[in-house]
Amino acid sequence: MSKKVLFMGTPDYATEIFKELQKSQYEVVGLFTQPDKPVGRKQIITPPHIKQFCIDNNIELPIFQPEKLRGNIEAQTQIKELNPDFIVVAAYGQILPKEILGIAPCINLHASLLPKYRGASPIQESLLNDDEYTGVTSMLMEEGLDSGDILGLEYLKITPSMEVKEAFDKLSLIAAKLTITTLDNFEKIAPKKQDEREVSFCKKIKKEFGLVDFSSAKKLFLKYKAYSYWPGIFLSSGLKLKGIKLLDEDSLNKEGEILSIEKDSITVACKKGKISVSTIQSPSKKALNAVDYIRGKRLSINDILA
Repeated sequence: MSKKVLFMGTPDYATEIFKELQKSQYEVVGLFTQPDKPVGRKQIITPPHIKQFCIDNNIELPIFQPEKLRGNIEAQTQIKELNPDFIVVAAYGQILPKEILGIAPCINLHASLLPKYRGASPIQESLLNDDEYTGVTSMLMEEGLDSGDILGLEYLKITPSMEVKEAFDKLSLIAAKLTITTLDNFEKIAPKKQDEREVSFCKKIKKEFGLVDFSSAKKLFLKYKAYSYWPGIFLSSGLKLKGIKLLDEDSLNKEGEILSIEKDSITVACKKGKISVSTIQSPSKKALNAVDYIRGKRLSINDILA
């Protein structure tokens, strides 16, 4: 008889794991995800990615969307009635209270090489810090934040041009495979304690994290790689910079000076280093090719982009 899995997850990272479980020998008996939320300027009520996937693919499954789990007797009862053998959690968005942790083994698929980057934005943090590798950890959950024993690890090499969207996509596929491996071998795995001396944390990303200046080309480029999906990077004027390439990180220049104009991009100086910018977007305006933007503003070589 196949073992029963309750899945908890919200964004597309979780959806990839959910899809792999759907194809596996395990019986997915229910889905917990975040409540539908208003999105965009028109504040249209929108379901989480994973719920929309179920709707689009006519997946018949009990879906639960509690505002909170802590102190929620109804949610605890619902989980007990589903009688899962495992609870698999991936980017769910809530910490599980001990009452739920005690119902069945809870396995979290965290997108970092724990104990590095416990918290809400591990993929972005690995890009910000210019790490050579990131990865996924399958972990036996406890009450602390991503502090449980390690069940399995898989690595991903970060390429010089890898942006956050590519990292998310690759890590979600890695996490999906690691989920099945962990479940298949659960009885044989000896859980490994995390080394508390190596612990680091990362925060939930806020819009203001995308603010940049032209002091360091390398730092600007790393912020772009980490935040290109959201919130993007922008100057204090609100000007958004997109399609960034790092040209050099050591030359000494005048901050924000336009050094050259190419066919589809411009070269901009940082105090240390240079970048190429292919797209620029003014606040509340459409994104433009960087060359068209500076022509429209009557900017040329040696002028300052601000």
